[in-house]
Amino acid sequence: MSRKHFYEETFKNRDFSTEAFPEGEYECCLFEGCNLEHVDLSEIRFLESEFVDCNLSNVKLNGTALQEVRFKDCKMLGLLFEQCKDFGFEVSFEHCQLNHSSFYQVQLTRCLFQGCQLEEVDFTESVLREARLKACDLRNAIFENTDLEKADFRTSFNYSINPELNQIKGAIFSMPDVIGLLDKYPIQIEE
Repeated sequence: MSRKHFYEETFKNRDFSTEAFPEGEYECCLFEGCNLEHVDLSEIRFLESEFVDCNLSNVKLNGTALQEVRFKDCKMLGLLFEQCKDFGFEVSFEHCQLNHSSFYQVQLTRCLFQGCQLEEVDFTESVLREARLKACDLRNAIFENTDLEKADFRTSFNYSINPELNQIKGAIFSMPDVIGLLDKYPIQIEE
């Protein structure tokens, strides 16, 4: 049985948590105001598509292809992006809630995170080289053996990054949040 191919289609205000999500490939598609909470998106391919104001919390991403996919104003709690296909993986996030999600060992080179909640997100062993994290809340985010070379953290806050366990060469930080690089040391910092 061949997979259905959706091209330049718009899916608006659909509740896929109660109706079946059509399997197939989605190219240049728009999902707007849709509820996909707990939906199984395994083995589905999204190419040059956009999700706006959608709830994707706890979706299953086993073998899901996300190629040039943009998420804007989405609730995306507890996603395991490391289960996605590596080939062509390219995403961007604007004003999304990604709390408790995981990017373990995921390639995120030049990825944009803008105005996102990234609380308790796991970036262990991921590659965030030249990533732009603009105005993001990184409270309790995990950075361990993470490649942060030339990453831009200037407007982000609440991060704690151990320079001894991560590659931070050329990364850009700003005051006062750069103090998050000193959290592991038993020191006192005064103004």
